Amino acid sequence: MSDGFFLVLEGPEGAGKSTLSSALAARMRSRGLDPVVVREPGGTPAAERVREALLDPANRFDPPTELLYVAAARAHLVQSIIRPALETGRTVVSDRYDLSTVAYQGAGRGLDRGIVDTVNRVATGGLRPDLTLVLDLPPAAGRARQQAAGKARDRMEREDAAFHDRVAAAYLAATGPGVRHLDGSGSPAEVLEAAWAMLAEARPETFGGAGG
Repeated sequence: MSDGFFLVLEGPEGAGKSTLSSALAARMRSRGLDPVVVREPGGTPAAERVREALLDPANRFDPPTELLYVAAARAHLVQSIIRPALETGRTVVSDRYDLSTVAYQGAGRGLDRGIVDTVNRVATGGLRPDLTLVLDLPPAAGRARQQAAGKARDRMEREDAAFHDRVAAAYLAATGPGVRHLDGSGSPAEVLEAAWAMLAEARPETFGGAGG
């Protein structure tokens, strides 16, 4: 798609995706780039309403319904924001994408992988990231980070330890074109430098040279 670049950040709860997303976007801007930064579920007004419903602890969804909610939000984000930005040559940084559905609704909820993959293909229209950075972190460490930050737990974060263990294991096992793993236990500065090095390797003409 033109010269656009699609970067996805993935990982379990508390891994530092949002922190890394902000830091990468700031560095890109310091280099004269104008990234589009989005999150999932969310990223459009309609998708943000879906996010609110999905993460509200007062709500209950069976696994297939949860899968379809996530997919609907993703489809709207891809259609409205991500694909148009890439077509104009922009860099898109997304906090979560289809791998999160494999980890959470597939491994976590136990939904059939074939069904998850089919729904993901429909939601994304086949759009694949250029680079997916997975921040690996043990679930207990992620919970400790969130507790230290005083974060109120949402519906997904309130799931039991076994659920989060399955999610983390799915992320650890993730492989495929453009999928790279980062040690999420490092400091924000260390994770940023490691992530930037992987960006520079993937697209040297855009992200190579001094990191800034």
